[in-house]
Amino acid sequence: MKINVVYNKLIPNYQNSYERVLNVLKNKNADFETFELNELKYSGEITLVIGGDGTLLRAARFYAKSETPVLGINLGRLGFLAQAGVDEIEEIISKVLQKQFSVENRLMLESGDNLALNDFVIKGCNHYRTSKLYLEINNNFVCNYIADGLIISTPTGSTAYGLSAGGPIISPLLDAITIVPICPHTLTARPLVIPITETISIKSTDKLLSVSADGFDMKECVDTINIKTSKYKAKLAFLNDESFYSVLRNKLHWGLSPEEDIK
Repeated sequence: MKINVVYNKLIPNYQNSYERVLNVLKNKNADFETFELNELKYSGEITLVIGGDGTLLRAARFYAKSETPVLGINLGRLGFLAQAGVDEIEEIISKVLQKQFSVENRLMLESGDNLALNDFVIKGCNHYRTSKLYLEINNNFVCNYIADGLIISTPTGSTAYGLSAGGPIISPLLDAITIVPICPHTLTARPLVIPITETISIKSTDKLLSVSADGFDMKECVDTINIKTSKYKAKLAFLNDESFYSVLRNKLHWGLSPEEDIK
């Protein structure tokens, strides 16, 4: 088995973990190749990603086209997707070499040539003002929002920005898309959950729109943004049988009272 090792040199503490991964791979006589995040190549049967969730998202989008699973070694804060820790590096690599991991196919969205595993975020080009956004689904007018923006999210991304903006948490096993307004100027604007077969269009007449994919700016100042389900699936590798719900509880402290959280 050939292993890709992807690292993000912009993360201050990546070097020690990166060198530990390489030393373990060499000691185990593993076949591997390393890539910096900005110089990815299609190679290998599985990819180890050293970094936080942002690094993993970017690598997962890239390797989705070659159907290569990615497994994150977390150097970030939360590590909701990059679940393995740096203190488990030897165990991680041993399990990978023995193919003791599972792979989940995760829904992705596309807008033009751009992919998103978490979400697309649409805002006005003047980020300091609210925007009037017109939402259409399958060329049918739905509503308009006066809001700071819209989040178009996958189930994977429902625990990210969409959750912070008041959107629902969607199990990653479901096929659904959520549309979440950001700070809407009305009490009747609520998140929508729609089928993955729908095509979403967001337009603005008073000002142009910008869009970001998984937190990275992709386009500036366009008048229409179209989003639909991608034919590609991100392949996330997991080493254990920890359920999505236990991850919610352990990572987000889901359902814990303040007293329990302090303990």
